[in-house]
Amino acid sequence: MRIAVVGAGPTGLFAAIALARRGHAVTVVDRDPGPHPDGSWPRVGVMQFHHPHAFRGPVVDALSAEMPEVVDALLAAGAEPVQVTPDAVAGLRCRRMVFERVLRAAAAAEPGVELLRGHAEEVLAERGRAAGLRVDGRPLGADLVLDASGRSGRIGRGLRAPAEGGDCGQAYVSRQYRLRPGAEFGPLTMPIAGVAYYPGYAAIAFPHDNGVFSAVVMRSGDDRALTGLRGTAAFDAVAAAVPLLAAWTDPARSTPLTGVLPGGRLHNTWCGQLDDRGEVPLPGLVFVGDTVCTTNPSAGRGITTSLLQVRRLLALLAEHPGDPESLTRALDAWNTAHVRPWFDDHVACDAGLAARWAGADVDLDAPLPSDLIGAAAAVDPSMMAVVGPYLAMQSLPAALAEVEPRAREVYATGWRPPVPDGPTRDELVELVTRAAGDRAGVPG
Repeated sequence: MRIAVVGAGPTGLFAAIALARRGHAVTVVDRDPGPHPDGSWPRVGVMQFHHPHAFRGPVVDALSAEMPEVVDALLAAGAEPVQVTPDAVAGLRCRRMVFERVLRAAAAAEPGVELLRGHAEEVLAERGRAAGLRVDGRPLGADLVLDASGRSGRIGRGLRAPAEGGDCGQAYVSRQYRLRPGAEFGPLTMPIAGVAYYPGYAAIAFPHDNGVFSAVVMRSGDDRALTGLRGTAAFDAVAAAVPLLAAWTDPARSTPLTGVLPGGRLHNTWCGQLDDRGEVPLPGLVFVGDTVCTTNPSAGRGITTSLLQVRRLLALLAEHPGDPESLTRALDAWNTAHVRPWFDDHVACDAGLAARWAGADVDLDAPLPSDLIGAAAAVDPSMMAVVGPYLAMQSLPAALAEVEPRAREVYATGWRPPVPDGPTRDELVELVTRAAGDRAGVPG
């Protein structure tokens, strides 16, 4: 088949290589020209490109199954495997820029894949099914069109039922640093990151490749008093005051690699393949990746859920040859059963966190969100037999029902997740306000 893919992000590139290796002729359309000759890559229009990403175990599994040489190339580029046991890899420590550069180079070298720079304006249709794309005013014929253009993509807008979800109530800023020669990463609270939650905000230290890491501060999206974190002086003051971040960003350990990167408000969204009548709107047009599901990036699930969708699509193409409508319905059903639960999970977790940041206590009369169930394993480590696979995305959130009663017992005793040492939210506001004032007082 001739297959057109809209979007040269991780989803589109992975799909293109895997499809080409099954004998299809694939054209990937994206407006971005790729990395600059000097190695820089602004990736205009992809806000999250330079923010931290989690490349979890299922991402490594997908690459190993379809294109193992890409895993080798990532390791050669400096990505580090996160080993939880000698035989189990929890993921890769890697910047998205490095991940995407390696994947793009593999796609460019893959026979059967063409990378076409251009703007996909609309999907072409003939006899009631997709027939390709219009790219910068010119037709690009295709037997199958994959929309991997991301949450803000417009190519298939209006064809499907309205998306569910919305703002998750959080915003963040991050900054990249590089370790000094001989220095090691700072403390970690889990295999892929160091995380500290406080009433009203959170701090995360996220190790990447080649001695690079990100320091992240998350806040309520409605907390306007902390928007000043986007300023370098304010961010530095906060990083020095929060013990977790202070350990990582100590000038004796590391030096800044970027300025402060604003993350904006975050979203959880879900949009299936079908229209509001439950019909396939245009057979031969399939949505994958963030066009189907986006989740708050704080848990690093986005690329995992995207590649899971593509792997299922690959299997369904073999099961439904020449029947795009059955293919689309089967993929929609599978996504609903295996991907949507991660969207629902984040909606519940984010609502609970927003309530607790606003001062509410744990609500024992309501279902416990999964983050609280996981936290209770600190009291009863036997729960990790269930919580661990969930955290690794090896089992769906529904598996936590087995240990929720035990978690409820833990919270009924009055136990709450301990708050680490560090400034309160109000003290954080004072630091940000003072830094902004000091900057305003500097002669220009």
